[in-house]
Amino acid sequence: MTNEKSAEEVEKILNMQEEILQFEHFTNEDAIELGNIMLNEAKVRGLHAAISIRRSNGAIVFQAMMDGTTPDNLEWIERKFNTVIRVESSSLLWFMKEKNNDITMQNKALDDTFYATCGGGFPIRVEEAGVIGAILVSGLSHAADHDFIVKCLSKYLHTDEVPRIQTN
Repeated sequence: MTNEKSAEEVEKILNMQEEILQFEHFTNEDAIELGNIMLNEAKVRGLHAAISIRRSNGAIVFQAMMDGTTPDNLEWIERKFNTVIRVESSSLLWFMKEKNNDITMQNKALDDTFYATCGGGFPIRVEEAGVIGAILVSGLSHAADHDFIVKCLSKYLHTDEVPRIQTN
């Protein structure tokens, strides 16, 4: 993230993204369709990323690893998933909340061997139901992981007016 926006402004944008990028419903077929959009976008952009879409119970509905990714990317995905499901927000929003509010993972009893406070995990929030899963990316910078998810979700949901954070 660039220093053009204050930490408070970034946190506000992240909250708006989560408010806007919600689903009316979300099935396994939706996960596969979204996953394929993400995979194709990664191919077009020449990104080396691992992508995973999971249900809250941990069931992996879609997962792909582009060339250039390693098992380390899967470890990051696992930790980002745990964070999203535990705090019911994006892992980047949690990172910003820590930064802005002087809280730590330890304050919230979150062991950093199981949780990650960095971008790349985004909640699948269904209107009237809440968080039912997570979309996860690893392989880019943590802000770019997050922004990649937002871009692909915006495309999938046909939502053009989603504020975005600056990524390097």
